[in-house]
Amino acid sequence: MVLALLLARAGVEVTVLEKHGDFLRDFRGDTVHPSTLQLLDELGLAQRFAQLPYSRVDQVVFPIGGDRSVVVADFRRLHVRYPYVAMVPQWDLLNLLAEAAREEPSFTLRMRTEATGLIREAGRVRGVRYRTQEGTTGEIPAELTVACDGRWSIAHQQADLPLEEFPVSIDAWWFRLPRVPDDRPAALTPRAAKGRFAIVIPRNDFLQIAYIGKKGTDKQLRARGIERFRQDIAELMPEFGDRVDALASMDDVKHLDVRVNRLGRWHVDGLLCIGDAAHAMSPVGGVGINLAVQDAVAAASLLAEHLRQRGAVTPSELAAVRARRVLPTILVQALQRLLHRALVTPIIEGRRMGPPKPVLALMRRIPQVSLVPAYLIGVGLRPEHAPEFARRHAGE
Repeated sequence: MVLALLLARAGVEVTVLEKHGDFLRDFRGDTVHPSTLQLLDELGLAQRFAQLPYSRVDQVVFPIGGDRSVVVADFRRLHVRYPYVAMVPQWDLLNLLAEAAREEPSFTLRMRTEATGLIREAGRVRGVRYRTQEGTTGEIPAELTVACDGRWSIAHQQADLPLEEFPVSIDAWWFRLPRVPDDRPAALTPRAAKGRFAIVIPRNDFLQIAYIGKKGTDKQLRARGIERFRQDIAELMPEFGDRVDALASMDDVKHLDVRVNRLGRWHVDGLLCIGDAAHAMSPVGGVGINLAVQDAVAAASLLAEHLRQRGAVTPSELAAVRARRVLPTILVQALQRLLHRALVTPIIEGRRMGPPKPVLALMRRIPQVSLVPAYLIGVGLRPEHAPEFARRHAGE
């Protein structure tokens, strides 16, 4: 949606396909980091975003026993316009972007329309085949097709793009609990105990919980039943023991099969993959959506002028998008895999009760160090800014 908005503002004719009738999917990329908030400001959308229901996360705080805690990431230390992470339902953000894009005459959004395959002619991708919810099928010709269809991308599978898969030992389960006034209002809080790990994310009117466990144990977890799951949560987070009954059944607990992978090449002639279609990210740090947005901005910055002038792009021009974005992708994935090995996996295997002691000691003695993870999470290794053709002042 970000890429479509930017290209439409450049005067490029663009069509977005969304297979559902709305954007209402829960527990999906709800973090909007400082770099993305800055982008929305550059696009003239900051005031509209401010009208959405969202909560702010100012810090990542790790409890270390009793009333003691350590700040491991402090977004307030960032020298940026928006020094916090906004937690906003992704459907609200998508609706905002779609509304802004509809103001451009060259933008089309086709809901209830699923891309089912690529059109290939003479070794080149020439568009997509689609099917509507009513069963109608057809084709949309295009000089450039961009695959934003996630980790299980049909497009990158049909294009036979090489995929490198990295071993991951964890999965995540998402659920929500009621929020009360005494809950810490603006801190993302990991919780660790022997064999258990969770992350508490404050939202406007509920707490979003990520429960981390061993990969491949979803069936076992569900077979144990909701009572055992409630017990696990209450033991890990005793202060929520009186709220776990809000989980009526295991249907309220959504499983995420954590994957970390990336394509060796993001394009073939006529096709470009970005976001999770090019590189699936771990939920650690919540950076996946922001990397995808940065991919989109880079793609628009590099390709819009070619598309506007020639109506087409060459394979070397498509390759330039990966060349610009591959280093931050590699580094972020390497950092996530390091955190899996050094922090998360030892906790869920019962070998450690929290972060390594030297790290906690460093954070306690030099609080300014919390700026480093805040920058890596909130801004990223290569932030992207709106190209001039897409910038607007508020109200324009």
